[in-house]
Amino acid sequence: MQKSSTRQRTLAAAINFSGYGVHSGQPVTLTLSPAPADSGFLICRDLADGRRTSPVAVHFSRITRTTLCTTLDLGDSVSVATIEHVTSALSGMGVDNALITVDGGECPILDGSSRPFAEAILQVGLEIQPAQRKFLKIIRAVTVRNNDAFAALEPYNGRALDLEIDFDSKVIGRQRMIFDWTPRRYYDDVSRARTFGFVRDAKILRQAGYALGSSLDNSITVHEDRILNPGGLRFEDEFVRHKLLDAIGDLSLGGLPIWGRFRSYKGGHALNAHVLSGLFSSDANYEIVSAEDLSLEFDTFDDQPDGLEVHHYLRSVR
Repeated sequence: MQKSSTRQRTLAAAINFSGYGVHSGQPVTLTLSPAPADSGFLICRDLADGRRTSPVAVHFSRITRTTLCTTLDLGDSVSVATIEHVTSALSGMGVDNALITVDGGECPILDGSSRPFAEAILQVGLEIQPAQRKFLKIIRAVTVRNNDAFAALEPYNGRALDLEIDFDSKVIGRQRMIFDWTPRRYYDDVSRARTFGFVRDAKILRQAGYALGSSLDNSITVHEDRILNPGGLRFEDEFVRHKLLDAIGDLSLGGLPIWGRFRSYKGGHALNAHVLSGLFSSDANYEIVSAEDLSLEFDTFDDQPDGLEVHHYLRSVR
């Protein structure tokens, strides 16, 4: 008999969000809905003329821009930016299949973290589906570099991320976090970490059309050697935790959860996309495996945040 932890999961109900794009500054609504088994993460957009685009896979091959966020091309000159916090929450909370619907060109930033999405997932719960979970198992290490920065995917019996940042800032400096994924650890240790920026960059970014919706309500703002946000930081190392949050969201664009280890130094959205491209450049780098074929015990999948209900699917009998 299959363990429930080896089966795919979707949302138990639809969830709605309203907010503003951190870069566009424009109002936007977003809905996360259940999706059939083996569909992965899908995305569509409601257009101003009343039309809705056809759902397409949330996949790295659709990435058109990685400046400050990850932007996807949905086809017919339609795009959606800042997708990574949404996909991070879905992936981090153990969702395999979901439909993302937005009515604007950018996902809402909310509080700058993925916690509002994760919290909403916790409240509605998950539905277990009859299909087996599948993974991208890393067989051969892949590394991409940009000067001293790099991102790598390596063979590993589990789901781990080892991420390090190094900023010329007394407030941030050099921070490193090693994270072995479970939904509980994601919810507790990663989802609350907010995006961040520097006052010194604000004018240039806004002139270029970025950060038009950024504020102290949705971004950690660094000015010289201090944090401007009245409440300070949520974690002493909140900066590296947010980079890890972003990486989880970006790596989910591989189409399946990764069974292996991700390592990064001074990384970001561009290197995250490039390492996925490198992974898929050769069939020798990976294989698609079923959950029951993996050797690790599945207690990591059962380590759920307190209060998350996981409903067993109902099978009709005739």
